[in-house]
Amino acid sequence: MERKIQSRRAFLAKSILASGGVILTSQLAACNKLDDFLGDGDDGDGVPRFLHGVGSFDPIANAVIIWTRFTPTADEVNQFIQIDWQVATDADFSNVVKEGLQYASAENDFTIVQDVTGLAPNGSYYYRFMQKDLGVYSLVGETITLPEANAAVDSLKIAFCSCSNYPAGLFNVYDAMAKSDADIILHLGDYIYEYEVGGYGTNENTTPLGREHDPVTEILTLEDYRLRYRQYRTDEGLMLAHQKKPFIVVWDDHEITNDAYRDGAENHDPSEGDYQERLQRAIKVHGEYLPVRTDTEGIIYRNFEYGNLVNLVMLDTRIVGRDRQLSFTDFFGADGSFDFNGFGTALFDPSRTLMGQEQLAWTASAVGGSNAQWQVLGQQVLMGTMTVPAELLILIGQVAGGDTSPETLGALQTAIVDLSALKARALAGDPTLTPEELARLEAQVPYNLDAWDGYFAEREQLYAILNGKNTVVFAGDTHNAWHNVLTDLNGNKIGEEFACPSVTSPGFEGIFGSDPATIAGIEQAFTLLIDGLQYFDASQRGYVFAEFTAGAATASYRFIDNIGAAPYTETEGNVASFTV
Repeated sequence: MERKIQSRRAFLAKSILASGGVILTSQLAACNKLDDFLGDGDDGDGVPRFLHGVGSFDPIANAVIIWTRFTPTADEVNQFIQIDWQVATDADFSNVVKEGLQYASAENDFTIVQDVTGLAPNGSYYYRFMQKDLGVYSLVGETITLPEANAAVDSLKIAFCSCSNYPAGLFNVYDAMAKSDADIILHLGDYIYEYEVGGYGTNENTTPLGREHDPVTEILTLEDYRLRYRQYRTDEGLMLAHQKKPFIVVWDDHEITNDAYRDGAENHDPSEGDYQERLQRAIKVHGEYLPVRTDTEGIIYRNFEYGNLVNLVMLDTRIVGRDRQLSFTDFFGADGSFDFNGFGTALFDPSRTLMGQEQLAWTASAVGGSNAQWQVLGQQVLMGTMTVPAELLILIGQVAGGDTSPETLGALQTAIVDLSALKARALAGDPTLTPEELARLEAQVPYNLDAWDGYFAEREQLYAILNGKNTVVFAGDTHNAWHNVLTDLNGNKIGEEFACPSVTSPGFEGIFGSDPATIAGIEQAFTLLIDGLQYFDASQRGYVFAEFTAGAATASYRFIDNIGAAPYTETEGNVASFTV
């Protein structure tokens, strides 16, 4: 698959972004045929008015939210601009079924968010926006409505992704998702990143592709967040995905700042102002660019019933009920010893929550009241139990912290080989394993305390709600591809989890390098040492494609081989199939 980079669009996008979305006529003097950029008209002065394309969100049986942004000139930034919209059953708009108007203004960064109601269930629709005084039209978007709850349906195809870092490379993964036959795209968070120019994600692609973050500083203000979304929404792959498929989204931490939780974040300190005020700014802008169908700002957990087949339950495991993450460093003594007892007490503390009691109760109602064949949870972080021998995690942490000395890398390699051999012997029931060897395997700690492994007690509460259901869990966040069997502490199987690789953010290759043998060793060690882990890919970018039918579900990993240039090849990785 290939797509062409339109260099003139990139030039224009940079000009617009540099001016905070306000285009000055002098900036465009050297450009011609600007209507070629997006296929939409201009106002006669060479200003593309729907630079950021279109999108649709949160389809239900009788409604769908449609979106665009009007690009104002300097003379228009204090005006209310009338934007008309239409929804039709055909791409030529000969059968318009709904239409209306809204006003774009600075209050919402000139975005238009229109909930179109009164549509027919299980329908396919086209939509567009126009500014009649200027005679300009947006791209034509495509979207759907869902079948009515409990209606008999044959299948549902979902593509899901997460972690799209603009400086890391082109969003070819979105392009591939747009061209897939998925009915819906789920985005599980980290749609943008908050870092400054030269920050996380910067690599050899950044400068040649002209993808330095805008603004150049870490985003803090309302305008900072808006400018960052505007920049991301000029990527052609992302624009095409929004144009072709309806999105259902949840945020993760980078829409706010790294390792966020209810009351703070790792990447926020007092010099950056009040955290709650920053959080509210981020949530406001998220709603301007990625609208969700809920009644309360800041609440994104909600569910979608796709006939009698799938109850899609979207959770917020990042903000609304999350207590501060545990940190291993808090349990190391001055002598370097680790307080396993104190750590275990904190880890299993029943008062610590990831979702919060209100959301947990809502989930119990949403799942318990559903008669769908499949309960599908879309959420941000790994749910499966991912504990590894402590000595291995310590060495991985040293490498991740920048210690790539031959001694440390050698120790890591030795630990991988030794522990893998011990695990293989244990699985084979080898009676000659010594107490010391067993102790090395049994000194287990969670791989990722920012995930469900840092909130054991509440995970068991959620598992109790899901027990006996046909459950599939989707996760993002880690930049790597994982497939877990979910099991509670009593050994009951709860469901299957699929975690997607990233759109562009680096995976384990960002820590260990791209040597295939090294990556393969990490993958094999994790798969062997972690009970329940069925599949792990540590270095490829891509998405997951899942199909649900009445009797079975299939999930496959789709990988993209290139984010440094426009041409790419899509390949299929591990495929998992399972039945009701």
